[in-house]
Formats: sequence, structure tokens, C-alpha cells
Amino acid sequence: MPIQHLSHLTFIVKDLDRMAQFLCEGLGAIEIYDSQSQHFSLSHEKFFSLGSLWIAAMQGDPPAERNYQHVAFKIAEHELADYQARLEALGVEIKPPRPRVEGEGQSLYFYDFDNHLFELHTGTLEQRLARYSRDKA
Repeated sequence: MPIQHLSHLTFIVKDLDRMAQFLCEGLGAIEIYDSQSQHFSLSHEKFFSLGSLWIAAMQGDPPAERNYQHVAFKIAEHELADYQARLEALGVEIKPPRPRVEGEGQSLYFYDFDNHLFELHTGTLEQRLARYSRDKA
């Protein structure tokens, strides 16, 4: 049986309330669960709904270092500036975009408060492959 779809993403964070603020105010997620003192998993956790995606945040020791490993969410290009303003209002570190070729979409890269890198991207896989194939012809 093939994999059906992505089930959820889990992020280990130092401060669950700060992550909730980041996800809800910054990205528009909805908090749907808080384990409070009940630990069904490894530690205190909260669940969020972002679009059709389930995101879990668990209290613990986040990554010690930053790298390029990231999660990218698809958005419409006209929404990019609004998201950037919302994230900047929270004090989120926005990274300069990487060099791009025309036709592969625009991106906004930013770190949460626990060294996780996120991207908001306006393009699609199909657009990127079509653009890259033009250089092969």
C-alpha cells in the first residue's frame, strides 16, 4: 500500500506558548489541543491546524544549531508581504532570499524562536521543473 499523504509535523520547542504565538499569529494556524499536565507522548505538547496540516509542538530541547533543513508552505504571491509583516511584528528573524531564476517562484525564509527554518513559497514543483528544463534545451 503506498503512502497516502503527510500525517503531521512535530517541532521540539523550548516555549510552547511562544510557538503557539508564532504559528497562530504569524502563520494563521489554529490551536486545537493542549495536553497541559497530561503527557500522552514524551512531554507537554500542543497541536495546531494549519490549512489541512496537523502540526505538533512538544516541549523539549530544540536544535542547537541552524541549518538549511526546512519546511516550506505554499502561498499565493500576493500574500507574501502580509505574511512578512505579521512575522516581523512578532520579532521573527527574516532571512535574505537565496538567488533565484525567473519562473521558480518567490520565497520568504525565516526562523522560529527555536532554530527551525521555515519557507513560504509561491511556486509549484511543476513550475520549477518547467523552468529548469528550459535551460536543458
